[in-house]
Amino acid sequence: MVNSKFLFNKLIVLSLSAAALSVALQQRATAQSVGSNASNSAATERSKSEAKLPNLEAPELPPLGESFRYIPQEPKAAENPVEEVRLVLRLRERRVYVYRKNKVQASFPVAVGKQGWETPTGSFKVTQMIKDPVWEHPWTGELVPAGPDNPLGTRWIGFWTDGKNVIGFHGTPTLDSIGRAASHGCVRMFDKDAQALFEKVAVGTSVIVEK
Repeated sequence: MVNSKFLFNKLIVLSLSAAALSVALQQRATAQSVGSNASNSAATERSKSEAKLPNLEAPELPPLGESFRYIPQEPKAAENPVEEVRLVLRLRERRVYVYRKNKVQASFPVAVGKQGWETPTGSFKVTQMIKDPVWEHPWTGELVPAGPDNPLGTRWIGFWTDGKNVIGFHGTPTLDSIGRAASHGCVRMFDKDAQALFEKVAVGTSVIVEK
């Protein structure tokens, strides 16, 4: 015969074990559910993040010697022929020098003003340029048209005036005066040289006259 008290105690122990097992199973199921949700959430966030990333390709490397294609360069100042070129007339040498960026580009022999009519010294600028100029006699007012007998030759480059008289570089038919102090202040040149000088200057070009 089985002891009823013993059976009752056994039933209580079994009931408690079953209850403990049920709680453990529920906790495990809850943990798995939470873990699964967290894993799914992380996967979803990772998928969203990956979707936002651009499709990056390997950058193109610049070829040697062509870094300017990839590195910004400072813009170069545009060359201004008026500022880049200057004339220096040395009266004692009877010669005019054409400077470009502080380097002598050309020079030409000239005739300068004679005693009492000296070519003025100082700093000036080209103010007038005329091809085939007409010459006006300073005392009679007679006009001499362009041509082989014109005292100004085929080119005139004016750089000085007192409001009435003007002085400048010009060609001349009086070839034997070149290299001497022979003019009334103007700077005479061989006509071919006056033509060459005309092409190297512009209105505004600096003219420096030195003794």
